[in-house]
Amino acid sequence: MTKKIYYEKVGRKYVPVAEYDSQYLDSFPKGNHLVMCYPGGSSRRFNIDPNYAAMIAAGRVAEDTISQAVVKASEMRPHNKPITEKQKKAWENLAKAFGNERYYIEIPSAREIAEAGVKAMQEEADKLMQHESVRKAFEHFILICKLVNETQEQSVK
Repeated sequence: MTKKIYYEKVGRKYVPVAEYDSQYLDSFPKGNHLVMCYPGGSSRRFNIDPNYAAMIAAGRVAEDTISQAVVKASEMRPHNKPITEKQKKAWENLAKAFGNERYYIEIPSAREIAEAGVKAMQEEADKLMQHESVRKAFEHFILICKLVNETQEQSVK
């Protein structure tokens, strides 16, 4: 934990003017947040509303696309890269011999497979959000969600 206090000389005294706390700067409040890192900086947006409507709709529409992405992400592949020419030929012969019955030499992690599925779902959501009626329905959905959340929060108090 790094904490520093910065001072400025005012007259004959040093007055604290700023404080840096690495633990505080790296913390996030409860909620959904978007962090973007780019050359020379980063930005944070707090309390971003997730695109639930598009996500749910895309999930229903994209079941086949997600399944195909998961199949592709879980295909067999050599563990060591790069491989020699001899290994490449042996690999191609192995793949030809097994055909559609996949023999997993290296099994992708569950995370890799899930990421492939989520990426396919995001692509489907982006396609859906290109339609004005879907965008309007989404905005209506978010409004209703906010109202329900506010009502629930008030009833808890």
